[in-house]
Amino acid sequence: MKKYLIIGFVLLAAVGQSFAGNPERAGQAGATQLLVNTWGRSTGFNGINIGSTSGIESVINNPAGLAQTRRTELIFAHSRYLVGSDISVNSFGISQALKRAGVIGMYLTSFDLGTFIRTTEDNPEGELGIFRPTFMNLGLTYGKKFTDHISVGATIKIVHESINNAGANGVAFDAGVQYRTNLGKDSLHTDKLKIGIALRNIGSTMRYGGDGLSFRANRDPNFTSISSRPTARFEMPSVLAMGISYDFYLSDDHRITALGAFISNSFTRDNIGIGFEYGFKKYLALRYSFLYEKNIMNENRTTAWTGHGLGASVEIPFKVGKDRFSSFGLDYSYRSTNPFQGSHVLGVRIDL
Repeated sequence: MKKYLIIGFVLLAAVGQSFAGNPERAGQAGATQLLVNTWGRSTGFNGINIGSTSGIESVINNPAGLAQTRRTELIFAHSRYLVGSDISVNSFGISQALKRAGVIGMYLTSFDLGTFIRTTEDNPEGELGIFRPTFMNLGLTYGKKFTDHISVGATIKIVHESINNAGANGVAFDAGVQYRTNLGKDSLHTDKLKIGIALRNIGSTMRYGGDGLSFRANRDPNFTSISSRPTARFEMPSVLAMGISYDFYLSDDHRITALGAFISNSFTRDNIGIGFEYGFKKYLALRYSFLYEKNIMNENRTTAWTGHGLGASVEIPFKVGKDRFSSFGLDYSYRSTNPFQGSHVLGVRIDL
């Protein structure tokens, strides 16, 4: 089985490199809302928990982590994205274990971009009212454990975005692998070393169309026709991500996890990330991460993000039957930005 895992890693890397780009292509991709992480735990990690991610949150950075779902998991998250821009994001997800058949999950992410004044060439002063853009991602994910240590997962996503009387739709795919090893195991703790790789946002090109792109053209004084403005196709922002983590147990109750990742972006600069998480039993987790890209720490950076990510999670177990426990979780994360006032995510999880 290990050889198949290695083959899978090589194939994913090869496909990822075929889509690899460079910083000069920045701004040429569309559907960039696919790059926005909206979940409470993984945003505190800046999305670098590619090897250790688990549950329904895994749909954003490595769908193989969905296979770790025990029974049923529900999650909701609200993001105040780039505070000062009046953008907010709501996300909902649900996953269900199918015993030996694997795990199936579904999620929906909706972006609230605020209101805009509607103008046209004939009415440039905004006398036609307002409109609200619609940006939504709907995903269906399947994950399965092939052994106690190897998990794979795949996601199909429907991408929709629209403005006033014009819109675009597309379909994208994600695939990922996780390998959780016995390296350093003891009598109480196994799978300390976790490795993951994921290829995300591989899909169709998109193009805007609709009545909002139509206009009346006067061919001659006696003839008027309806014409449509041409629009260009655009690609989706494909990403190849590789991550690793290792758990250090100071005692049975206290854990420190170190994480690292490399993220290759086809249309922007590549990222290197490091992070740490402190865990007290299963009740409390505190995390810090830093996601680096070239020039991110000076005035020549090409992103609003400044690299720092913080997060915390509280887990409250409760009994639902004889010898059966579920848990209720609260997640919070903060990512630093400039010139905005950062991004905040508050999430609620129920693990049934």
